[in-house]
Amino acid sequence: MMKAKDTWAQNKSIFSYEEGKLHSFSKESNYETSHKVYQDGIVGIHYHIGKVDDEEGYRKAEENLVRQRPYPFTLETGTRARDKREKVLPDAELRKLADGCMQYLRETYPRFRFQAKFTGTEYDRRTENDLGMDYRTQDYAVGVSVSYKHEDSKNIADGYFDFNMRTFEEAVFRQMADDYLAKHEVKAELPEDLIFNMKYYSMTGYLANLLNAEELARGTSLLTGKIGEKLFADDFTLTHVVSDQEAWFNPFWDGDGCVLPNDELVLIENGVIKTGFADKKTAKQYGVPHTGPAYHDFSDIPGPGGLSVQVKRSEKTVKELLGGRPCVVPVNFTSSGFNEKGEMTLVIQHSLLYDGEKIVGSLPEFKVAANIFDVFGKDFIGVGSDRPIYYDKSLLFHVNKVS
Repeated sequence: MMKAKDTWAQNKSIFSYEEGKLHSFSKESNYETSHKVYQDGIVGIHYHIGKVDDEEGYRKAEENLVRQRPYPFTLETGTRARDKREKVLPDAELRKLADGCMQYLRETYPRFRFQAKFTGTEYDRRTENDLGMDYRTQDYAVGVSVSYKHEDSKNIADGYFDFNMRTFEEAVFRQMADDYLAKHEVKAELPEDLIFNMKYYSMTGYLANLLNAEELARGTSLLTGKIGEKLFADDFTLTHVVSDQEAWFNPFWDGDGCVLPNDELVLIENGVIKTGFADKKTAKQYGVPHTGPAYHDFSDIPGPGGLSVQVKRSEKTVKELLGGRPCVVPVNFTSSGFNEKGEMTLVIQHSLLYDGEKIVGSLPEFKVAANIFDVFGKDFIGVGSDRPIYYDKSLLFHVNKVS
């Protein structure tokens, strides 16, 4: 009988502001434990919210072998620890920084009302087993989210901005606020050539899910039968990445305990679909290569998922990619989501016109349509090497206006 244990701890300090003033302070402390025993291809699991003695945890896991969860795979080995914490802020220091940011908003933009949260999150995740595996990752970041409303607006909110920093800098906050608020009352005209500048997570998440090996095998993915084909732009590369630099609150190992070479898996390279992704169970069930990643499940066996995907960044800045053209920064919008054909529409209630260096003004409401194959194909411009506007990676692509 083999044994394994997973633990997850997360501590949060949250300062919430309403009407620009401190409204509440809260602390959250979460701890989860999962004890698992493996015998004859069956796993018994005991999941517990909070800490539990190992002897009791493994005893209850052994009792749960009767539930017959099949897991006929060898446990992984290896030791590695990763600590991405840069500066863990005491509550008093975090509040001082948050108060300073909110004071800047009140004094610089008195015609706006603000709601904001400043959340300091410390994360600790560990997996151990009898074969000598001992993996651990730790992280800390301050997450900031701000919604704003102009005093003349009839909307509940006109827009928002958010970002994360491992070492918080008030200068970055001020720049974000200036980008979103300074030109809010200046009216700009919608350009004929519509280029969107977006955070790309929702777009890439949908595309990555199409590469789930189970969906590919069942024929329920738009990419079924397309492995090896070139369907996207020459300079479009999509990679699952859990590297030290790029992962936020993510372990470098997957739910099966596997670690990828160089902490990454290339899914699409230079427009060519290289592979789907499959955990151990999916690979065995459908006779496809085991690639990982598998999602972590404290109360059950793992399955395919747990992706952290990125688009390869250009060597050019956002300004250089634009080449003198302006782009649209969507701020407040609703999306239909992608349908079964990979099509979607977005209604943009509030957006900003950006020339690659500065915000020009606010744009009127409009609607656009896009297709996932076009977004990363003929309409794909690139992901900038810098991080303007979002303090994050920016995806640039053409869209079509809908009348």
